[in-house]
Amino acid sequence: MKNSRRIFLRNSFLASLGAGIAPTVMSAKTDTPTAYGSDATKPDTETNSGTLTLLQTTDVHCQIHPHDELFWEDNHMVFRKTAGYAHLATLFDEVRKENPNTYIVDTGDMFQGSALSVKTTGTAMSPILNGLGYDLYLPGNWEVVYYKKNMQTLLGGLDAPKVCANMYHDLGEGKRGELIFQPYQTWTRLGVKIGFLGYTDPLVPLRQSPNYSKGIIYTKPEENLAHYVQVLREQEQCDMVIILSHLGLSQQIALGNLPECEGVDYIFGGDTHERVRTPIQCKYTKVVEPGAFGSFVGRLDIDVKDGKVTGHSYELMEVDPTRYKASKSMNQIVADIEKPYKAELDKVVGYSKVPLYRYFVIENTIDTLIIDALHWKTGVEIALSNGFRFCPPRSTRDETGNIPITESFLFDMLPVDATVRKGKVKGEQLMAWLEKELNNVFAKDASKRFGGWVVKFKGMHVEFNAFGEQGKRVQKVTVNGAPLDKDRLYTVAACERDGDPPTTLCRITNVTETSNMPYTLHVVLKDYLAKHSPVSPMPEGNAVSLDTPATLLTQVSGVDYTFR
Repeated sequence: MKNSRRIFLRNSFLASLGAGIAPTVMSAKTDTPTAYGSDATKPDTETNSGTLTLLQTTDVHCQIHPHDELFWEDNHMVFRKTAGYAHLATLFDEVRKENPNTYIVDTGDMFQGSALSVKTTGTAMSPILNGLGYDLYLPGNWEVVYYKKNMQTLLGGLDAPKVCANMYHDLGEGKRGELIFQPYQTWTRLGVKIGFLGYTDPLVPLRQSPNYSKGIIYTKPEENLAHYVQVLREQEQCDMVIILSHLGLSQQIALGNLPECEGVDYIFGGDTHERVRTPIQCKYTKVVEPGAFGSFVGRLDIDVKDGKVTGHSYELMEVDPTRYKASKSMNQIVADIEKPYKAELDKVVGYSKVPLYRYFVIENTIDTLIIDALHWKTGVEIALSNGFRFCPPRSTRDETGNIPITESFLFDMLPVDATVRKGKVKGEQLMAWLEKELNNVFAKDASKRFGGWVVKFKGMHVEFNAFGEQGKRVQKVTVNGAPLDKDRLYTVAACERDGDPPTTLCRITNVTETSNMPYTLHVVLKDYLAKHSPVSPMPEGNAVSLDTPATLLTQVSGVDYTFR
């Protein structure tokens, strides 16, 4: 009876809504709404009471094996092993056996982040992801790393549906075509229907190399969010609406406070690798984000009685390899895929005396290693490195007593082996750029935060107020011990971004006397390690926040959230 009534209500809604549906959900031939994704819904069982379980991973970045993970406990760094797809497979299987009414989603960055992915243009990940049996995917900001056509092929090769309501085909001259993926998917169990609506980061063309996303037009979620929530609530008769998002925690909180988000129960977020253990309550919805690198799984249990939602609870599950033993079948899939490349990827190119990590907002040992090497190789006054977030830590020592840096770990640190570019930048340009970069990280308006950590530099010392006034955060800048001269030209090195003009360097525009070097960042690091290994790349305090600790682990403020 309930399903019959739902169909009747849905058809009544279609008759009344008619031409009011936006073109993105209309059939070109019939001018009537198209029902997008729907699972092959099983008939409701006699008992419509029990629990629905939703699992979420995000930002795994192709980390297929267990790895060291950093935790912040009692104001100290603690490392322990987590993750690995074979262990994740066991966790998934256990939860499915415990509750057949389980639905598993991944919210992006599944094809970028490792040497194996780069060497196979992402194809190595497809059988692994299919073997895990995900039910739904959202493309992340890095899915475009192999360009639009490869993104479509890789995602199209996954068995489960993909959703994204803000990625359109670019027809040229800014003309927007069809959505690349369906905007939503529905799932029904125990008489409860849940709608999943997808949004990825509209800043991809700015955050990533411009050529990666060529042929794609991104829009802000709020442009069509209210419309699709109405479609899911009224047309599809959904009992719950969940946004799958790859916007970053700050942006997701901002979205959850917009009236367009009314009617959304949860935002399952991604991008910023934050570990939300208790859902963050926004004005219109709750927001969660389950860390990164496969180290955690977000779990939402929804209580159902007589076909109605009566409550829900959330937890962040740690993927402990000792708790979740490796799946033999997934282990075999991984081993077969990795075998042709394993000897090369395991080759040690150097050693570190100190743990390598990239979790602190301002300075980290991984980035210190990169700028140390770049500064040494190029001989410039200022070496720059982007504020990347990805790369799991490395703290385990081998028989030498040091921490090995392998060929594979170079790709973890820098999956894009970009060409090094040098140029000259005036002091006033550097000052304006620093203010802009700091606002990208610490903007008071969370919707204006750009996604990454503070940009890294060597040869320059900057003191700033992280939560100061926009355009006035920088308090002091010196270059090699001397005050910044706004009229002087400084030699600078960073990396070329695919699609940037030749006069752009690390998002600094109008750089003069630019030239590309005959080597890449990986070559720089290998040359540096060959001469200096074992290294001790401890942060030097080149960037100093006057109003936050050096151990700041998140950009998020003003809500009840702590990274740990």
